[in-house]
Amino acid sequence: MSKSSEANKLTLAEQADRHALYQESVQAPEAEIDFFEKTFKALRNRDAVSIREDFCGTAYLATEWCKGHPDRTAIGVDYDGETLEWGRKHNIEPAGEDVAKRVTLYKDDVRNVSDEKVDITCAFNFSYCIFETRDELRDYFTKTQKGLKDDGILILDLFGGTECEDVLEEETELEDHPATYIWEHVSFNPIDGHMACAIHFEFDDGSRLDNAFKYEWRHWSIPEIKELLLESGYKNVRIYWEEYIDADDDDDELEGTGNYYETTEVENQESWMIYLVAEK
Repeated sequence: MSKSSEANKLTLAEQADRHALYQESVQAPEAEIDFFEKTFKALRNRDAVSIREDFCGTAYLATEWCKGHPDRTAIGVDYDGETLEWGRKHNIEPAGEDVAKRVTLYKDDVRNVSDEKVDITCAFNFSYCIFETRDELRDYFTKTQKGLKDDGILILDLFGGTECEDVLEEETELEDHPATYIWEHVSFNPIDGHMACAIHFEFDDGSRLDNAFKYEWRHWSIPEIKELLLESGYKNVRIYWEEYIDADDDDDELEGTGNYYETTEVENQESWMIYLVAEK
């Protein structure tokens, strides 16, 4: 039997590449880079040229950053060697030698890498929430400062809202794959804030890729994160809230626009995602 015949017998889930699916369903480097450029320029009156992507996974964001300008450099740090190698093969190397030489990857704990100083350090997709105690998270924030230039900034994302502590599933159809992305809140313990989440994919042929990614972390609040950043030595913390509008198909449902504005007071929503910007 030929290899093509064998492949035809495999389900779409069995053929799927979970990293490619993750990049399409979860990541948005173009929007994140736009936020980097505008925010750093507004705060520092100069262009950012170097970033460090903590918990970088496939280094998708780091690669796209360097593709945007020949002077840009990026550092990616992650403890998962298999994921880093996937990113090197599928993101960095295809971007060409000029980009590849400006992306440096470290397989290590993010708390251990701080020698090269950058303009912006980021920790996205709520990855830093794996630090579930105040001491652990404060220690991480303290160490991020060592890797920043004197006028550098740390950018984090965070999610919340009235429904975020519920057990639920949200589904989104993907455009580039014959699949539906499923985000699940598996469990939440209100006593210690511990939360379990998972990502699944359901394919057009009826097959499923369950638990493609699983997460165990603490659901931190905005005031907690802000307080720990200030306790760790950051001078100021700014909150950037996403602008929401009424969804076309449901007057009671809000839809994110992808535009963020700095604010100190908002009305809570069922679901929200923000950026926190900490100034060294």
